[in-house]
Amino acid sequence: MVHEWLFKKTDNSPLIIFRIFLGALISLECFGAILTGWVNRTLITPSFTFSFIGFEWLQPLPGYGMYFYFVAMGILGICIALGYKYRFSIISFTILWAAVYLMQKTAYNNHYYLLLLIAFFMCFFPANRYASLDSKQHENLRDDSMPGYVKWTFVLQLFIVYTYAAIAKLYGDWLDFSVIEILLKNKASYPVIGQTLQQPWLHSTIGVMGVVFDLLIIPALLWKPSRNWAFGFAIFFHLFNSIVFQIGIFPYLALAFTVFFYPSETIRQVFFKKKKYYSEDALQAPTYKKWLYLGGAIYFIIQLVLPLRHHFYQDDVLWTEEGHRLSWRMMLRSRSGNAQFTVLNKDSGENTVVSLSAYLSPNQQKKVSCYPDFIWQFAQHLKEEYAKKGVAVAVFAEAAVRINGGPLTPFIDSEVDLANEKWDHFRHHSWILPSK
Repeated sequence: MVHEWLFKKTDNSPLIIFRIFLGALISLECFGAILTGWVNRTLITPSFTFSFIGFEWLQPLPGYGMYFYFVAMGILGICIALGYKYRFSIISFTILWAAVYLMQKTAYNNHYYLLLLIAFFMCFFPANRYASLDSKQHENLRDDSMPGYVKWTFVLQLFIVYTYAAIAKLYGDWLDFSVIEILLKNKASYPVIGQTLQQPWLHSTIGVMGVVFDLLIIPALLWKPSRNWAFGFAIFFHLFNSIVFQIGIFPYLALAFTVFFYPSETIRQVFFKKKKYYSEDALQAPTYKKWLYLGGAIYFIIQLVLPLRHHFYQDDVLWTEEGHRLSWRMMLRSRSGNAQFTVLNKDSGENTVVSLSAYLSPNQQKKVSCYPDFIWQFAQHLKEEYAKKGVAVAVFAEAAVRINGGPLTPFIDSEVDLANEKWDHFRHHSWILPSK
């Protein structure tokens, strides 16, 4: 049964139209990042960039180089949509996007991670076999079919994303809707809908439907009797998120995925009326199927394990943030705080209170005030800055965090020299004070 699902050839219309949607969304994301000032705020203006720990060697290009970087990615998106030199375009974009994703986390967003995973998939899928410049230039490339595992790869990935997102919402501050009230409080100035967004009945509706949607949308799209209803609700749900939370291309990328839940013939009739009908062939398992099984198993095991890793760390992930990223914990909490860094000159014994604004952008200051990895990285940065002057220092931080509107609570052990601490991706850091 599984063998048949994975290797039976089907009409490739869903993959072809998804390639076009994906390329267009990539282009919009990259050019939009320039036009909205995101590139400038995040990658050009800051003098110091918070990368993912371990990828400090990935730094923004100097000057206005990141503008050209994003223009290049935007052009690659157009090439992907047109199916022009597709393999080169999608692989190049994936590498460039992975680099920009890892070089900064001040503006971390789950859809950046999802886009990276999807682009990685698309490097291997035959998405340029129809309605592409490649297939027009090379007739022998043209094909109307795709293996079944293309569809099921997307379905399984989305099932993991939405299921973990639903499970993560099953905690007190979401279930009593208080966190939703906090997330919507700064939307009161929105025209027309601003005051409606402050209503308790809407908070409870969003809270319940958020869990129900994430938990049931994939099964509902797979089941034919509920498919159209699920698609209609998905349109409303994602457009609401796009308008209210302004989370970039993610809502539209999520809608683009739905082409894999409809029969290929339906997608062909809607988008490619002139395309030849492709009837399903017998099984055509490739000679490298064992490698496909192995690679797929390794990849999806990692995807299943990563969101669970916070259970193996001490204390609550909502407090420590350890294991939060790469776990589909989307729009779950409000986090703020304050932090003060003190540098101790080990030779003279002199203490210096650091002015955060002298080093960091406003967005970076918000992050370094309440996220432990940012706090640790900034302490390391201060250590390196003083080392350039030939001065050995210790760095101490006093920080307090407010989660979901709660009281400010001490967060970091102020007696620990963070400059002398090592970061470990696989264990809890004892200088993070226990949660209350």
